[in-house]
Amino acid sequence: MVEVRWVNDRLMVIKLIVGGMTLNVIIAYALQAGLDNEVKRGFWEPLSEVVRGTLPTEKLFIEGDFNGRIESSVGVYGEVHGGFDFGDRNGGGTSLLDFARAFELVIANSIFRRGRSI
Repeated sequence: MVEVRWVNDRLMVIKLIVGGMTLNVIIAYALQAGLDNEVKRGFWEPLSEVVRGTLPTEKLFIEGDFNGRIESSVGVYGEVHGGFDFGDRNGGGTSLLDFARAFELVIANSIFRRGRSI
């Protein structure tokens, strides 16, 4: 482990060297639905800055609870969405899909089929 950095109370970055490769792991917890857009922007803007600050030669993984449903319908998000999820898309899910598209990321848990929790 090279670095552990708290960006704010919702974002943390852990930098690791694994097999000679630099790996950045971002841990994120998005704001809940129902808050106004200005408050939500306070989450997405710092996350964007952290992603922009990652060197192109380094690997990036973002793990988090984005408090959004992306729906199983891929729609216009085919490059970032694998087609699996539950529920109807909501504003938080749309924000996540737009973010992934803007930074050419993939939402990994939409790539694999999983069972419903009871």
